[in-house]
Amino acid sequence: MAEDAKKLYEELIEKRRKAALLGSAGSILGWDERTYMPRGGVEHRANQMALISGMAHEMFTSPEIGELLSKLEDSELVKERTSPEAANIREIRRSYNKDTKLPRELVEEISSTTTKAQGIWQDARKKADFSIFKDILGKVFELNFRVAEAYGYEKDPYDALLDDYEPHATTEEVARVFAGLRDDLVPFVEKIKDSGKHPDMSIIENDYDIHRQKLFAKAASAAIGFDYSKGRLDETTHPFCTGIGYGDTRILTRYNPKHFGQAFFGVIHESGHGIYEQGLRKDENFGLPMGQSVSLGIHESQSLCWENIVSRGKPFWKHFFPRAQQTYPEILGDVKFDDFYFAINDVRPSFIRVDADEVTYCLHILLRFEIEQGIIHKEIKVADIPGIWNEKFTEYFGITPPDDAQGCLQDIHWSMGALGYFPTYALGNLYAAQFYAKALKDMPNLHDEFEKGNFSSLKKWLNEKIHFQGKRYPATELVKEVTGKPLSHKPFMEYLEKKFSPLYLD
Repeated sequence: MAEDAKKLYEELIEKRRKAALLGSAGSILGWDERTYMPRGGVEHRANQMALISGMAHEMFTSPEIGELLSKLEDSELVKERTSPEAANIREIRRSYNKDTKLPRELVEEISSTTTKAQGIWQDARKKADFSIFKDILGKVFELNFRVAEAYGYEKDPYDALLDDYEPHATTEEVARVFAGLRDDLVPFVEKIKDSGKHPDMSIIENDYDIHRQKLFAKAASAAIGFDYSKGRLDETTHPFCTGIGYGDTRILTRYNPKHFGQAFFGVIHESGHGIYEQGLRKDENFGLPMGQSVSLGIHESQSLCWENIVSRGKPFWKHFFPRAQQTYPEILGDVKFDDFYFAINDVRPSFIRVDADEVTYCLHILLRFEIEQGIIHKEIKVADIPGIWNEKFTEYFGITPPDDAQGCLQDIHWSMGALGYFPTYALGNLYAAQFYAKALKDMPNLHDEFEKGNFSSLKKWLNEKIHFQGKRYPATELVKEVTGKPLSHKPFMEYLEKKFSPLYLD
């Protein structure tokens, strides 16, 4: 009996890996579409992506997989809930049940429409004109509505979409967590705004040669642990990371010749994602849940840990600031350490989410979360998005976006059909702070290591506690397993207060 179950399991794994291999070919096409593909190839690329998506979907949802799962779910392989075999079977069943609810025609239509939408979004963003994007965005939203209905939901159609990015989470739960965060964060932001203290931003808003930016950012990325023998760094309109497969993880950024931090911290952010992808043991578990990230919120926690908690912290710059001065002597040669540190931790309202400081960042997410609620509940019309965006932005930040490019067109996510994605960014902040607090407790000398340029202890801790676990635990269970406590916004607020109070409030 045990031998029969083992054979069935091996057959299931082989089918799953073949489908994932085809999907990874689609990932390469997606990476190319957002980097080097000429714009004239959008229509053909959309057809390619639709074909691959449809084929992969059929492989993932074949009746044979359903039959294998049914036989394995009563076997001894699932007796130990957290064993790799049990986790793989459980999570393959979960995705199978969802995927079989989507007909191939809908999957292909989503792939084709969103591929076109991404190209149109890029053009609309460059021209700062939402009207160019409006019609195709309406089609993307309609597809989201169809997906939600196909998946089904108990209370809220948004739950069905959120579950794609943060499995097992509900709109009600997320809204409750965000409410607690908002209650503590808003008055803290107000205190900082009222302090009247501001750093000298000319330190980082200056003429930073792009060639040197690339070299310096890549060196820091490698130092924290991104393996360039199994990865690469390229340029794109909207920074992202994609894990193609074992030995191939790609990160992308954009450079601003007038700003040091946009590309540098963007590269570190995407490197955090990349380190997670490279730590998933895809050599053993390619295409399997044990070789996949838990959720986008957990994924984001890894990028935010490295970008904000580590690379915007004093210990990191005790090591890298002298090197930055050597790289940019004409700008940083005479700058004091404390002035530089203050500048890279500037807190003030900004239009662009990806450029926002870590204190106000979550307000950007709350705005998008609320608009998405209105969209999925059909309380907001597509044509009204720019106006509603600007109204809410003015309410939250006290400033109004001057054009659509700095407003509702700044993110690629909606063109990808990714409603339900944005909340994971704020959840990532909460996960990151709680994980890091535990890492510091486990390794009290961690900051001393950072000052010496040694980041391997933290990387190893994250590898063992989070990356190597794959989807062994759902996100909420992983947090408890790693930290011993359920998720709370309190560690995040404690981190912010400890870091920013000396800069602004003391």
